[in-house]
Amino acid sequence: MFIVSSCLIGNNCKYNGGNNYNEDVVEFCRNHEIILVCPEISGGLKSPRMPAEQQYKKASDGNLGIRVIDKEGNDLTENFLKGAAVSLEQAFKKADELSEEIEGAILKANSPSCGSDNIYDGTFTGTLISGDGIFANLLKERGIPVMSEKNFKEKI
Repeated sequence: MFIVSSCLIGNNCKYNGGNNYNEDVVEFCRNHEIILVCPEISGGLKSPRMPAEQQYKKASDGNLGIRVIDKEGNDLTENFLKGAAVSLEQAFKKADELSEEIEGAILKANSPSCGSDNIYDGTFTGTLISGDGIFANLLKERGIPVMSEKNFKEKI
């Protein structure tokens, strides 16, 4: 079973109200057991919404940490953390119901939730840096291989 970003199969959950439809991902999904997730929607965010990116910010305890901030300066970190946890729980529940093992995840590249290996740098200029989205990081911590729509064909 594979976890797949819902926007990649055409569901309109992207920040701008659209989707990131990818025919290669759709074709892959036709032949595999999948669970569709959108951690941002699962975290209580709406579509459309302001774009958000990860930034290093001082937390209320004074420690420097990663926060997810939208373009208007609103801190959405809690929504992103909640959405990642809910999406992970949903995936494990479906895998258990189907007696399937989660083989991997195909997630939206560069996303503050789903980006794997590269994410936007928090300046809203389209600049990429090395890093993982909140959900992608959670999956990797649990040993689940994460790939994007750009590289899944080479990795599976």
